Amino acid sequence: MNTTANTKKVDKAPLLTHLIELRRRLLYCFAFFALMFGVSYFFAEQIYQVLQQPLLQIFGPNSGRRMIYTGLHEAFFTYLKLAFFSATFCTLPIALIQVWKFIAPGMYQNEQKALSPLFIATPILFVLGSALAFYVVMPLAWEFFISFESLGQSDGISVELEAKMSEYLALVIRLILAFGLCFELPVFLLVLAKAGVVDADMLKEYRRHAIVVVFFIAALITPPDLISQIALGVPILLLYELSIILIQRTQSDKEQTLRKQMDQSI
Repeated sequence: MNTTANTKKVDKAPLLTHLIELRRRLLYCFAFFALMFGVSYFFAEQIYQVLQQPLLQIFGPNSGRRMIYTGLHEAFFTYLKLAFFSATFCTLPIALIQVWKFIAPGMYQNEQKALSPLFIATPILFVLGSALAFYVVMPLAWEFFISFESLGQSDGISVELEAKMSEYLALVIRLILAFGLCFELPVFLLVLAKAGVVDADMLKEYRRHAIVVVFFIAALITPPDLISQIALGVPILLLYELSIILIQRTQSDKEQTLRKQMDQSI
């Protein structure tokens, strides 16, 4: 009787330890997010000015242009949304570190070696995609959209951009998220390859289908201009080809390891 009770206590102890550890790491992530949210909201106006840089490059610093808000609460909620987005962006690497520290002790060394590059690559690829959207795509796309302005025409009514704060922020966030998430394609495909769902030959076979799907998705999640769609589609296809190369190397390394094990067993 006592032996059974002691066994149950031993079984429950590791589970309770893991739950406490999970709770501690979740609280750490939430605390860091709350801190970043407060800091981001305090500097929300300055952060918003940074996001306006693609427009300022086109208009110039002394153009006299302005942004408007048409609802009494619009500016307040725009800054709240910006603070939430900024805090999430800053918390992503911390969250990945906490996830890794939670799951790594329960993994074998070869599993840690296989997964650790993916955890490192995830935030790096997201930042690269976001940087491409902000520094390359937005200036080109904004210049295209602003080209439809017609100012100072004597024979008609002038057409001038007066962007709303909330709409501009929504478009910027949409582009950053679209490019950042799409740049995670190599991580996604490598995980599927390690799970045995796809392999390099399958990805090569469906390359033509991938091209169609990539540009279809690019047309859905980017503004309706050809520049943004090409700027997203082409890098994603390059990452698709990079994924094939990485999966081929992974498969060849796995085959070599199996051969060594078979030779040692013989």
